[in-house]
Amino acid sequence: MTFMYSRSGLRNMVAFTSSCSLVLVLLALGPLSAVQAGLRLFNIRASGLPSGLLGTTDGYVEVSCGSAYLGKTSIQKNNPNPWWEEEFTYFKALPNDVLRLTCYDSDVLFDDLLGTCQRPIKVGTHSHDCYLKKGTLSYTYTLDGVAVQAAV
Repeated sequence: MTFMYSRSGLRNMVAFTSSCSLVLVLLALGPLSAVQAGLRLFNIRASGLPSGLLGTTDGYVEVSCGSAYLGKTSIQKNNPNPWWEEEFTYFKALPNDVLRLTCYDSDVLFDDLLGTCQRPIKVGTHSHDCYLKKGTLSYTYTLDGVAVQAAV
């Protein structure tokens, strides 16, 4: 038995096979409805941090998003109004993940907790002020999101 194909018939068959392959790959992945997002945290600053027995606050901030620890800022020595230059990025952030900034006073024996700011994140650029035990922590973040869906 011999099969004869015209060029256009062969081209259509290749296109159909490619389309079927893509559908099979999407089916293998299952239904996707996740949002991939990029979080960028920047412009972290504090004002009115407390003075202790040994002088003013040596402040720093630890940052996390959801269950991911993103790092900490440098220590700003003897500064009640620090402004940190560090930026933090996290590419697996999801809308409604909780962004948590915890402010500390660095000391020789142990660091004093000055307060924690936390809130669910949402798509867009947002600036927030958070009131600590004494003082205020301010920050800005941008969350860019792209929905990824596959039809089953």
